[in-house]
Amino acid sequence: MKPSAEKPVRKLLRCAVYTRKSTEYNLDLEFNSLDAQREACEAYIKSQAHEGWRLIPDHYDDGAFSGASLDRPALQVLLAEVKLGKIDVIVVYKVDRLTRSLADFAKLVELFDQHTVSFVSVTQSFNTTSSMGRLTLNVLLSFAQFEREVIGERVRDKIAASKAKGIWVGGPVPIGYASINKKLVVVLEDAETVRLIFQRYLEVGSIRDLAEDLDRRKIRTRRQALSNGKIRGGIRFGVGSLAQLLRNRFFIGEIAYRGAQYVGEHEAIVDRSLFEAVQAKLLASATARRMKLKTSTSILAGRIFDEHGNRMTPTHTNKQGARYRYYVSHSSLQQEDRSAMRISAPEVEAMALQAIQNALAGQESVDTGTPRNERSLVEQHLEKIVVRRQAIEFSVNDAAQSAHEYSNPRSAPDDPASAGAVQSIVVPRTITATIAMKGILHSPAPKHAADLGNRDALLTAIAKARRWISDLAAGRVASIAEIANREGKVERHIRLLAPLAFVSPQLIANIASGDVPPPRITDFAKRVAYS
Repeated sequence: MKPSAEKPVRKLLRCAVYTRKSTEYNLDLEFNSLDAQREACEAYIKSQAHEGWRLIPDHYDDGAFSGASLDRPALQVLLAEVKLGKIDVIVVYKVDRLTRSLADFAKLVELFDQHTVSFVSVTQSFNTTSSMGRLTLNVLLSFAQFEREVIGERVRDKIAASKAKGIWVGGPVPIGYASINKKLVVVLEDAETVRLIFQRYLEVGSIRDLAEDLDRRKIRTRRQALSNGKIRGGIRFGVGSLAQLLRNRFFIGEIAYRGAQYVGEHEAIVDRSLFEAVQAKLLASATARRMKLKTSTSILAGRIFDEHGNRMTPTHTNKQGARYRYYVSHSSLQQEDRSAMRISAPEVEAMALQAIQNALAGQESVDTGTPRNERSLVEQHLEKIVVRRQAIEFSVNDAAQSAHEYSNPRSAPDDPASAGAVQSIVVPRTITATIAMKGILHSPAPKHAADLGNRDALLTAIAKARRWISDLAAGRVASIAEIANREGKVERHIRLLAPLAFVSPQLIANIASGDVPPPRITDFAKRVAYS
């Protein structure tokens, strides 16, 4: 008797159910939308038990998360399980529960394909392994994305209509008010604080003096209890927050939306005449500040920053009848930070003017004999200065860039092919030429004259090489031969030095500052070319 053939063992498919709900509405119910989705998916998995489908007991539920992005906690856990090979089939109630974005859906399908994971929608019959199934999915996702965008437009239109009627539609509650049943009511104690702030500003005349005055009076920002139990506020008023408060028309009963002002339903807590007087003083102070900057001897005011992005403010000190000017980090004036950046004003101004003069050499006649001309030169050609511990970075416009790259051996933009409107020039703070910065040098300069000559020659060659590569990348020249003809050199010379354009900016800075002995140009170029 012939033995019966054994039936093939059917592979078990591990199935994970993913559910999502966009809002918190009714999530606290005993049986909510997430539960309904999961129940339908579990029933579908049971119907496929003969195909080897088995439910994974883990829950992947995202409540109150939009389908506009993939940044959802449960979804991220699910995707991590997919990458670990723990899931074979993902089951959802509808496609838009997984995502409403076509771009995100394409990423998910690619990930599923990489790990041989199938994707099933209970209420929409398709198969992701076929081209027709993918077409069906794309059509469904197109409508899902369209629905999301229409909902967004409808919400924005509703907000605009509500604000036009003066209705507060949510968001941070301004000081002086409290939200009760989605309506704003005045908090008398906080309202008195707001009125005091407006009145004291008119008396002291300066936002900085106002902040100090409120600090002396022990007046602090409003304390608020967050949903996580933490307390926010209860700190001293800052200059920025006070400036925003003094300009907020909400306190006179108005609501602002996209540049327009509407009469609000809430009660005003500041008299309109007081508010207008404060606005007039703020405007006058801003005008006076701009005029002061124009007439100030500190020509870099408003253009100089430290390495952390803090604005550097001009200041001075008097010693034995002499005035010494500095630029200091603005943060040090507010927080008394002793480690904040501080630099001599005359020295850095001389560096800036010298850099611009070098940049404009051969382009125009530069007259810096008077402060007016110096200020005009800075305003026209200098975009920004960043003061770092070891170097100063100047950002100049393109009109000055090409000449500066050629004439100043210390100019080296990070990207040789960059051709933006503003480019960076890094000048080491250890320069010993006419723009040396006495009293603030930290890194050693080259010890021997030979090293100094090698350094300047090498940096000049690097600057030239970067300029050549930039010209080639931008199409300003067609070939190495054209560059050689323009420079009056043989092609071999250009080909030998061109690789220097790709030397690390950090190595260039180390050579310029004297931390690394400068090698001979030809040896260094050969090493770069064959590395």
